[in-house]
Amino acid sequence: MSKLSSQLEAILLVANKPVSLKELSKATEAKTAEVENALNDLSSEYNQAERGWRLISANNNYQLVSAGEHSALIKDFLKSEASGELSQPSLEALTIIAYRGPVTKIELERVRGVNCSLIVRNLLLRGLIEEIFDKQKNENYYQVTLDFVRFLGLNNISELPDYKRLHNPETLDDLLAEEEKAC
Repeated sequence: MSKLSSQLEAILLVANKPVSLKELSKATEAKTAEVENALNDLSSEYNQAERGWRLISANNNYQLVSAGEHSALIKDFLKSEASGELSQPSLEALTIIAYRGPVTKIELERVRGVNCSLIVRNLLLRGLIEEIFDKQKNENYYQVTLDFVRFLGLNNISELPDYKRLHNPETLDDLLAEEEKAC
């Protein structure tokens, strides 16, 4: 596997939405034609090997998805995953999104200190958070859904305990600065 193919595979693996050819080219600093050839090679490789994923494309957007022949298995797995209890990391991320939302994935990861891609995906699947795209900033933001607010028995997210203090951006920045000094 070439370095470019490896880079593309890594990006597509962590992306939770389709990625454009232009974005992939920019991220890898490779020419669009080279990226397209590498993506075609990856797609052929995935289709020939007995892999659990496929590379799909439409309108120059690419995404890694689970192989269609495993759809029943995946459906059952996700159903049990979505109905089970939330893990401690998921609860932490959900709390941050509830108090700080809307937040970007980068902001969430800054607070938690770890990659949150899978956690965000699971919270989206459960319908506890939603993704909003800001065209001006060209960025996705996450916030809790009305279902989440309703599940907690609240009328408004601002009814969370200590919401006004914790929703304030300066409070979080101060807490993070204190944490960094302590380390």
